[in-house]
Formats: sequence, structure tokens, C-alpha cells
Amino acid sequence: MKNWNTTGVWVLALGIITGSSLAAQEKQAEQKQGYQFTLEKRIPATPVEDQHRSGTCWSYATVSFIESELLRTGKGTHDLSEMFFVRQAYLAKAEKYVRMHGTINFAGGGLTHDVFQVWKLAGLVPEAAYDGLRTGDSLPVHGEMNAVLNGYIDQVIKNPNRQLTPVWKEGFEGILNAYLGEVPDRFVYQGITYTPRSFADGLGLDPDDYVMIGSFTHHPFYEDFIIEIPDNWSWGSIQNVPLDEMMQVLDQALENGFSVCWDADVGEKGFDWKSGIALIPSEDIEDLSGLERARWDELSESERNALFYDFSAPKTEKKITQQVRQEAFDNYKTTDDHLMHITGLARDQVGNRFYLVKNSWGTGNHIYDGYMYASEAYMRAKTIFLVVHRDAVPRIIAERLGL
Repeated sequence: MKNWNTTGVWVLALGIITGSSLAAQEKQAEQKQGYQFTLEKRIPATPVEDQHRSGTCWSYATVSFIESELLRTGKGTHDLSEMFFVRQAYLAKAEKYVRMHGTINFAGGGLTHDVFQVWKLAGLVPEAAYDGLRTGDSLPVHGEMNAVLNGYIDQVIKNPNRQLTPVWKEGFEGILNAYLGEVPDRFVYQGITYTPRSFADGLGLDPDDYVMIGSFTHHPFYEDFIIEIPDNWSWGSIQNVPLDEMMQVLDQALENGFSVCWDADVGEKGFDWKSGIALIPSEDIEDLSGLERARWDELSESERNALFYDFSAPKTEKKITQQVRQEAFDNYKTTDDHLMHITGLARDQVGNRFYLVKNSWGTGNHIYDGYMYASEAYMRAKTIFLVVHRDAVPRIIAERLGL
């Protein structure tokens, strides 16, 4: 008869159980770690700003882009005024609205070319010379101002005098001056006195060196067209190229050290600011695990969405073709929501390409300090247009566009 060491058996069994439990916990922790990104390219950028309660992403994104262009060209670090462009564009917007008898969009929104147009006509101003904060708030809060401006301009176009007075613009500017402040004719910056025009000229950039590029099939490729979105009140044009070429412009620009201004739809469920990620998850049940597929018919709609939009691990994304992209634009699933600034390239832990995006929603308690990562599928599907320096456009594409 053998004499068993029962204590040893229990210790061995406990060790096996404990080891299995730890392995399971480690696996579970690994599955819940979420996306892990490795930056491959990061382009210098100025600190993240906060547009707060104002619909001025178009100015913040474009100003950030210009500031990176100044860094790229060796002009140093500058904090430019976003509200200078907002103030100047609002008057031009009012003039167009009146000429169109109120039949175009009149709101706080705009696009990149609105900044470029103000830059060409009026110059640039540093933040230190014009911050647009006249209401006692430390960050922009434009609800009341927008409402007052809308009320004023709508009364003008009602034309109660049966002809417009020559002073309605003065009244409109008076409102802008009350909320944002008067634009300085001269200011001192870094010990030198400038006008907005001389300051812009001294920085050495040319607004005509920048091109807006999109990809849509309802207009011919390699031609420009006025992009049909509500915030394009100034009827600015973009260059039209096939989708793969638009992505080639984006990738080559970033790889060669050029940042990119980005107009996009951010209303998708896959745009998760809290998690700092933007995806177009596949909603094909074949991309789910066997257990998840088996349970599919038992799940509610919210439970199904939770499966597709759970970002605790890299997801299979939808294949975005030219047709898929166009259909989403045509049926309003893709809309012009928000402008941001693309400043880098990255990969997730399984090698998928992502783009580092600088937002203008501040940095407070944010996972990536005001930045986020957008997938290649998201870029292909939800880009309205890109803005790049003409030198960043691949030569063959530039020739096709006549740049």
C-alpha cells in the first residue's frame, strides 16, 4: 500500500487552479486594454485650444493648421487669433445673406477657405492682440451673440423701410464689437508694431498655396466644384479626385512632414471622443465570434450595437469603397459636422493604420490630452475634404488637377 502525501496533492491542485485563474484574469485584462497606438510620424503642432460653446471649429482647426505651417517653414511658434477670423467672416457672411434675401445659411459655422479669404483680404493677428473675449468668459460662449446677430439680420432682410438703409452694416458691426471687440488697426507683438496686413506679410506664408481636396462622384474627377454643404456660405470650391487618390494625398503629406486640415462627419456611433477613437466598425455578423453569432437572434438592438461598438479590442471595420462613401453623402448619413487638424500617423497593436487628430475641445480629463485617433476606414468614409499645401500633393495628382 502506497502512502499518499495528501497535503502535496492539495497544494499542487491549488497551484493549478490559481495559475489557471491568473491566466484567465491576464487574458481578460489584455482583452479589455483597448486600442494601443504606436506613433510612426508626428508633425509639430501648437497646444490644443478649446472652442468651448462656439461653433467656430473651422477657425480653430485652420488656425492650428497655419500655426503648424509656420513651424514647418521655420517661422517659429505663434499663437494666432481665431476670433479675428470669426469677427471678419461674420460681416462678409451677413453681406452675402442680405444679397441672397436670407436664402442661404447664416450661423456661426464656416470652412477653411473662409479663414484663407480673411487672411488674403485683412491679414492675420496674434491672440495677444485680439482674443475676442469681451463678455467676461474665459472661453468663447457665443449663444447670445449668435441669436442677436440672427435677429438683427433677419429684420434687415424684411426691409420694413421698403429699401435698405446705408447704415445696417454699422449696426451689425456694433453688435460684433460689443461681443468680440473692435479689431485693432495696429498692435505691438514681440516688441514690433504691426498692422494685421504687415503681420501676415511678415510671416511669409501665402494663402494661395493651399488646396482643398475631396472625393465625390456627383461631379467629374480632376475638376473643382462648389461643395454643397450648409456651412459653405461663401461658395468655396474643392478639387475632386478619386477616393484612393485622396487617401494618397493624405498619406504622402503626413509622411513628408505636412500636416492636414480635415473637414469631417463626427456624428457616427464610431466617433467616440471619450475613448479618443473614430472607427467604422463592420456591422456584418460574420465578423463576430462564433458565440456572439449564435446569440445574435436573442439580442436586443442596443445589445447588438454594443457588440459592434465595443472598442475594448481592435475591431474589424467596414470596407469603404467610392460607392459606399458617395451613398452616405447622398443620403445625409455623412454630413459636414466638424473641422480638425491631422498631425500624425500611427498603428494599433495589430498593425492597422490610424491618423493622429488634434481637436479643439480642450484637454481636460481626456485620454489623449485633446487628440484622438481616426482609422483609415473612418477617413475614407467620413472626410468631406482635406486641406494641404500644394507641395504636399503627389506630382501626378497635382498635374491632373492643374496645380
